[in-house]
Amino acid sequence: MSSSFTIRPSRRVTGTMRVPGDKSISHRALMLGAIASGKTRVSGFLPGEDCMATLSAVRAMGIDVEQHDATTITVNGKGLHGLRAASGALDMGNSGTAMRLFMGLLAAQGFDSELTGDESLSRRPMERVAVPLRLMGAEINTTDGKPPVYISGRRKLRGIRYDLPVASAQLKSALLLAGLYADGDTVLAEPAVTRDHTERMLVSLGQPVRRDGQVVSLSATGQLNGTDMSVPGDLSSAAFFVLAGCLATEGELVIDNVGLNPTRTGILRILELMGADLRVEPATDNCAEPVGRLIVRPSVLQGVAIPPELVPLAIDEFPMVFVAAALAHGETLVSGAAELRHKESDRISVMVAGLRSLGIEVDELPDGARIRGGRFSSGTIDSHGDHRVAMSFAVGAARAAGPVQILDTANVATSFPGFVSQASAVGLAIEANAGG
Repeated sequence: MSSSFTIRPSRRVTGTMRVPGDKSISHRALMLGAIASGKTRVSGFLPGEDCMATLSAVRAMGIDVEQHDATTITVNGKGLHGLRAASGALDMGNSGTAMRLFMGLLAAQGFDSELTGDESLSRRPMERVAVPLRLMGAEINTTDGKPPVYISGRRKLRGIRYDLPVASAQLKSALLLAGLYADGDTVLAEPAVTRDHTERMLVSLGQPVRRDGQVVSLSATGQLNGTDMSVPGDLSSAAFFVLAGCLATEGELVIDNVGLNPTRTGILRILELMGADLRVEPATDNCAEPVGRLIVRPSVLQGVAIPPELVPLAIDEFPMVFVAAALAHGETLVSGAAELRHKESDRISVMVAGLRSLGIEVDELPDGARIRGGRFSSGTIDSHGDHRVAMSFAVGAARAAGPVQILDTANVATSFPGFVSQASAVGLAIEANAGG
């Protein structure tokens, strides 16, 4: 049976905490460590199901990955051409990041590959990555535009200039990975700046990457060198607790060692626009990634029109933005976020349905929603197996009029193992149920 959460109202959120390592950076550390020469030592690795799928995949292609403990690994890289064919299909589980980045990485290898995933991933679009990879010379076949994905190896790639049709770090990263094997420059123009973890990590491994405004370019050097990496806490995971601290009526919450990459902090800027009592204290750079601490106090949130330029900088956190808007005073307009329809679920329609089931007035738009703030009633939410939907409603349910049950929550483990225990530790009245 699928698992569920039951959340009861609570008032106080307090304490000092750390969230698990950044999922996006953990994926990339494994992939790039595998094709670097020598050892890449990674601390703060996220041992969630998504990243473990990536770990299993690189092992299946002949890379020795030592796990010293749950969050500390050493990737014994074999260089750009050291991967070998897996004995079967590479299962990406629920991870769209893993599948799309591997499409770029495997496009120029000397062997064929098949990428599969779970039922949810098998409904997600892959042609937006396949199309530009084909322009580079790759041979990639999708299944009606979706997984499974079949990659024919032994293809010589060429660099291209490509205007990304959407602001997508996954698409950009896949093309940069393919560009490591291409003749000539790979030049990518983004419609808006997206997270730059791949670029930062490539530079730390010795591969220069240039940025000029919204244009990123790479000339392959033919060599990556293993290094030490420290993965900061995932801001996407921390954001749930930032909202919890804002919605509380008592207490102060401190979140230590959080990644503060400026291409990821859109969610903090959105919450500040809504009136969040939030202090950001930067620390030192960590694995070429800015880090610091967040201090959150109870806040009175106000509805706003979300600035379009912040949408790509907070795209993964928008389920939480919908919940913040539902519990704010006044009206919030979300627009320019059509990309949400292509995540683990159609996050616009799923969030709208969930908000309505808890008594919130909301108009669904093709690229977002118009949300009129109020108070959650008690009720039941179907998360449709989407981990971010489940966690967003779990945090918001603390301010409901009565108990809220959230169904189909097993996939929370893909991005945030230990979510329930950490939420309980800071004051949320949350219970995980084995069936429901």
